[in-house]
Amino acid sequence: MWYQKIIQIFKIKDLRNKILFILGVFAIFRLMANIPMPGMDPENLRQFFQDFQMFGLLNVFTGGALDRFSIVMLGIGPYITAVIILQLLTMIFPQLEKMYKEEGEAGRQKFNQYGRYLTVPLAFVQGYGMLTLFQRQQVIAPLGPFQMLVSLATITAGTVFLMWLGELISEKGIGNGVSLLIFAGIIADFPNQVRQMVVMWDPAQLPSYLLFFGMALLIIAAVVLINEGRRNIPVSYAKRVRGNKMYGGVSTYLPLNVNPAGVMPIIFALSVLMFPGMIASFFAGTEGMIGSIFQSVDVFFNNIWFQNIFYFVLVVLFTFFYAAVTFDPDSISSNLQKMGGFVPGIRPGESTALFIKKILNRVLLFGAVFLGTIAVMPSIVAGLTGVEVFGFLIGGTSLLILVSVVLETMRQIKAQLDMREYENF
Repeated sequence: MWYQKIIQIFKIKDLRNKILFILGVFAIFRLMANIPMPGMDPENLRQFFQDFQMFGLLNVFTGGALDRFSIVMLGIGPYITAVIILQLLTMIFPQLEKMYKEEGEAGRQKFNQYGRYLTVPLAFVQGYGMLTLFQRQQVIAPLGPFQMLVSLATITAGTVFLMWLGELISEKGIGNGVSLLIFAGIIADFPNQVRQMVVMWDPAQLPSYLLFFGMALLIIAAVVLINEGRRNIPVSYAKRVRGNKMYGGVSTYLPLNVNPAGVMPIIFALSVLMFPGMIASFFAGTEGMIGSIFQSVDVFFNNIWFQNIFYFVLVVLFTFFYAAVTFDPDSISSNLQKMGGFVPGIRPGESTALFIKKILNRVLLFGAVFLGTIAVMPSIVAGLTGVEVFGFLIGGTSLLILVSVVLETMRQIKAQLDMREYENF
């Protein structure tokens, strides 16, 4: 039973300490998300997030830190953007690709270190853009050069601190630190969403609410099904004789996840989707032809139809891109051949690699379309039901992240429990 697993987790001292540490990090994160920067006008800030819906979506992933104008207002976003840039550069610079794919754990650690270095200037630039935009929208009072520098240093330090907290969580071996911080930010806004629903309750909309929650349950079931779905490729091992013993001769399978990229394509797509709109909003207030051009771009990027179509396409593309960066069929084929493994009916080596690529692309197409559909689901659900509360929490990006992070964390906790049972055995 599930409660017996929970009791077992807290009986193991090492595992219990890891979970309590992660909960402590969540508490620190929530405390920092509620420490505001000076000079904010709450009413103007609330109006700003009503006018700019994409910033409202970004606010969800910072756990409300952005609409509170807190010291961690950027969340973990600049670090994610840095990782995206570096992974894109692996397709341009062979040395960077070799470091990431062929140099093992040491190469990945060095790659991640470059991501940390790149996070600092990105946080500084993004913080400057946000502060300038807030000043132009009269959300905050005008800042002098010294105040601007202090504010940027504070915001950048907040992002770096969150990045460090995420690294500490990852080192504990229970889930991905970045994903868990985003998870904590989304969950933190849940009570506010419930309060909003109670305040806006209208008995006349009961059929719409029932349809809304029915669709939400179906979406949750679909998210779990796709995240747990796998395409198994059969693998056989040839018999080998060593001394007086015979090895091999067994059959197993190579599992390919229907959604191998998890929530990363969603997060990548959000980062890319936010950037042009933010730049356009930044320059829209300038005079002359440049201001007019950027104002048109700003209106274009705030169009709900364009946002959904562009968002869907980006998620699909990033799903294929992320799988291409993290999954190497040639390496898998080579390792199978070295261990005496082969796919029945397929020649070892290059033919096996091509077969794995073919299967992977088919599986990815289904997974990518599913991810893209889930990403734009809030607008579809709101359009069908007329219910906009929980728009970000149920039926879309946030739900996918919540379910994926919970499943992955449960899987890693179960692995640690199984490891300890084997040790006792």
